[in-house]
Amino acid sequence: MEQQISDLLHELRRVAPLVHNMTNYVAMNNTANALLAIGASPVMVHSRAEIKEVLEISQSLVINIGTLDENAAETMLFAAKTAKSLGCPWVLDPVGAGISKLRNELLTDLLAQEPTAIRGNASEILALDNFSASSSKGVDSTADSQDAFTAGRNIQRAYGSQVCISGATDYILGDKAWVEVKNGSPLMAKVTALGCTASAIVGAFLGLRKNPFEEAVAGVSVLSLAGEIAALHADGPGTLQVNLYDTLYNLSADALNLDLQISEHAYSS
Repeated sequence: MEQQISDLLHELRRVAPLVHNMTNYVAMNNTANALLAIGASPVMVHSRAEIKEVLEISQSLVINIGTLDENAAETMLFAAKTAKSLGCPWVLDPVGAGISKLRNELLTDLLAQEPTAIRGNASEILALDNFSASSSKGVDSTADSQDAFTAGRNIQRAYGSQVCISGATDYILGDKAWVEVKNGSPLMAKVTALGCTASAIVGAFLGLRKNPFEEAVAGVSVLSLAGEIAALHADGPGTLQVNLYDTLYNLSADALNLDLQISEHAYSS
């Protein structure tokens, strides 16, 4: 699997997919820099009048609902419907799922558009499975990633999405198999928008349009390993963020093959 991820990263850098990001104000700069560093091309369009034209030339779409209002909600739903009609793969990042009626209603409508991949922390995935059982603290998780495994499987079955659960161990759940990734660093939780960055990178890999499960695994794995390597030379959250861009830019096949802690499993039932 490590070689497969290395091959996908090589292909991403060769193709430089255009990734349409409808993301939150906190994450825009971070995700744009990360996408550029890894070799993708970001575009961030939020005007409904432009969305269809931009999606027609984009390889993927990322919808991140972090800084939400009523107009943004309508525009995001329009983008999801447009992506589905165009056959454009798209990622849903359900930031803060469960914390408000507006957010939950939008997420219900977005899920109906069958996102290609969903990436969130454990509390967000638990909320997507049952909005009345949210365990979030604002946009932060109060649950471990393994606690959301069953909820993630329920969502995967319901919508056919690749479900990525971020945490100390990352889980990626597909239709026939699931993967766990044990890279990363606790310091990553001290840098804002790294979860959003993971969603954007998953979107970049989905832009290759080959195998959504393998591409989702690659996106989560690359960000987790890059964060771990960047943290080795960081004095704190500030230097971690700078180091992360450099690490993504320089990430090699050797690092993926030697240092990635990843395992694939078949479902027991």
